[in-house]
Amino acid sequence: MEKGYILVRLFKVMDALPKTRGSLKITNAENGNIVYEKDDAFDISGRSEIIEVDTPEKSLSQQPYESGIIPYGRYNLDVLSDGFVEVIVEGVSVFEENTSIQNIELKEEDKISEFTSLPEIIVIPEQQLVLKEQRDKQIGTMEYPFVLDKVYIPQFIVVHLGYPNSGAENVTVGFVDYIKNVASSEIYPTWPEESLKANIYCQISFALNRIYTEWYRNKGYSFQITNSTAYDQYFIKGRNIYENISKIVDEIFSKYIITIGNKTPFFAQYCNGTTVKCDGLSQWGSVDLANAGVEALDIIKYYFGYDKDLVRATVIEGVPESYSGAPLRLNDINENVKIIQKQLNRISKNFPAIPKIVSVEGKFDKQTEDSVKTFQKVFNLTQDGIVGRATWYRISDIYVGVKRLAELNQEPEIDEENQKPGVERHYPGYVLKENLVGEDIKWLQTYLQAISRVYKKIPRIEVDGVFNKGTKNAVIAFQKEFELNDDGNVGVNDWNKLISVYDSLDSGKNINKSDILYSYPGFNLELGDKDGYVTVLQQYINVIAKNNYRIDEIPVTGEFDNNTKIAVEKLQKEFGLKVSCIVDEITWEKISSTYEDLYTGREIKEKRSKSRKSK
Repeated sequence: MEKGYILVRLFKVMDALPKTRGSLKITNAENGNIVYEKDDAFDISGRSEIIEVDTPEKSLSQQPYESGIIPYGRYNLDVLSDGFVEVIVEGVSVFEENTSIQNIELKEEDKISEFTSLPEIIVIPEQQLVLKEQRDKQIGTMEYPFVLDKVYIPQFIVVHLGYPNSGAENVTVGFVDYIKNVASSEIYPTWPEESLKANIYCQISFALNRIYTEWYRNKGYSFQITNSTAYDQYFIKGRNIYENISKIVDEIFSKYIITIGNKTPFFAQYCNGTTVKCDGLSQWGSVDLANAGVEALDIIKYYFGYDKDLVRATVIEGVPESYSGAPLRLNDINENVKIIQKQLNRISKNFPAIPKIVSVEGKFDKQTEDSVKTFQKVFNLTQDGIVGRATWYRISDIYVGVKRLAELNQEPEIDEENQKPGVERHYPGYVLKENLVGEDIKWLQTYLQAISRVYKKIPRIEVDGVFNKGTKNAVIAFQKEFELNDDGNVGVNDWNKLISVYDSLDSGKNINKSDILYSYPGFNLELGDKDGYVTVLQQYINVIAKNNYRIDEIPVTGEFDNNTKIAVEKLQKEFGLKVSCIVDEITWEKISSTYEDLYTGREIKEKRSKSRKSK
């Protein structure tokens, strides 16, 4: 037998909060033999060691499937962690010389129930190339109508786990994770790289076409794509992915196929090309072409015509800053380095294996390089210490995830119920309405959730990024409460009122209202910075300004502008601190503690006490 590898990554919250304690048992699915067993199996980043297992030889997966011969090994995993539901994964597929990555998100056990929770069982069926299912109902549009003016890569996609008319589950998946899952389900990781790329470009374009022509939404469905190969692409909830496929997707996820002269993402159909025929790309045929030295784009042109091209979306939804196009490396000095340093420091709070960067000054020093390399290891990227496109967007994605976790009150070190987001968002530029999904919907739900704690007529809702019926009802209740047009849609007037009401919860007028105190972010804030912590700082300053300190209120913009600089300078003078106009740890602690005193009433009590003594 040949050898392949398994890596298990354990999370309390996927890609945002690792679970570091748990046991792992791996058994051969064919004969039940235990091939690995360890009680304390996960490191500080929630990663197991790389576990070697037996596999069939690679050549079996580089030629069309022969009946009865499975070209990969299959293994079952069993994960146990105290206080969490046991997870059993059946059918993890492993190929020779490839690493299979199984991500597992644990659920807490029901502390109220006296019964032990049943295990969560994830069953991974055979690969699509083994199943050989027909793809005879794939209909789409390659021309207009095109719903949006500009293609951007969505943060999420809603997948229906069955035929369109079935009563199957809908799941909301990160778009990049969706493509990694589809690629790992549709094709084999042992194929030549240009073949893998050609197939992945088709998968990206197919999905974007479904999204941007609103193929299913226009038919009255609430999802954007199915996992039925008869209609769409093969997606398996909870399956393993392959390390090399994951790395390729991280590099190319923002590129898609177009017909020259038409901006619509091309409806790139494909099939295995042997037992199943279609008018699009042949999966096995792409292997032959790649082995003959044909590059990915030329493979695409071979099957779809020479009027096809690859373009890159310039906007990635949910990412704070787009990639500049220039890799960041040792000794570089610029603002993009500073952005990465700040983001890595925030990520390291949740993933402490990533070393903190002491000097966040925009110089790519050795410490920054070490931090980048560790990040790349933790998140299965090429460990070269260079921040290229894949690393930039992966850092941005994880940064947004860990920040959201804090903002949505899910980090373990914060137990208070009433934490509110530290970033206030401007109107997203389009009407938010039922059936939409994404980051903007999560912000809407977060604000509504905070407001509902004070305005009891507004129902509490879950923050899941899906504008469902519950969210619509909460919006309508909000609109009625504040005498807006109660149509359940969120336009610019509704959004501005939402932010205004949200701000009033934190006005500083209600001295006895408790609130979360944000700790020092781990880096200095100064002129020109744009960060959620700048928003928090500005909110703190405004509360202090309302309480007889000799500073003016400032606009809450999230940008450390000249108004913020002047306010910081005045407060440093007021508090007897070194006047630098930079918010270092000492200045942050003094401003935040003063803010806390005002909220708890401590400072007012002290002032009254001093007043009595003076009399």
